[in-house]
Amino acid sequence: MPGPVLPPAPAPASRLRRLATPVGVMAVVVGAFGYVGAVDPNQPGHYPVCPLLRLTGLYCPGCGGLRSAHAVAHGDIAAALGSNALAVVGYGIFAVLWAVWMVRAARGRPMSIAAKPVVWWGIGAVLLIFSIVRNLPFGSALVP
Repeated sequence: MPGPVLPPAPAPASRLRRLATPVGVMAVVVGAFGYVGAVDPNQPGHYPVCPLLRLTGLYCPGCGGLRSAHAVAHGDIAAALGSNALAVVGYGIFAVLWAVWMVRAARGRPMSIAAKPVVWWGIGAVLLIFSIVRNLPFGSALVP
């Protein structure tokens, strides 16, 4: 009695198909930075105000992020750091992860980020500490 007949294994995806997702993600990011670069967040009325800032007067970890992205889009890293230093660090981390994703996709290897819970708790702690410090008098340099 013969064994069960299995369907043939799918053919490996072409390099172009493997690169489509990371390239698409970068296209969206470039489009978003292009929009923020063209529509100045320093001018009132273009973007909504942070709800936390409006309701409490406290700066969240994202406050100044659009101004930071606008400055990065115009190549002004010093202004970007002044608007939201943590966002600039985030842009750098994204760039590195995206480059790793592209290389892995080109080589046909899957990309996965399997961080342990301690890493996520650490990220949360950094965001919380950044938020607290930028709202204290000695952290005024971190205010957008």
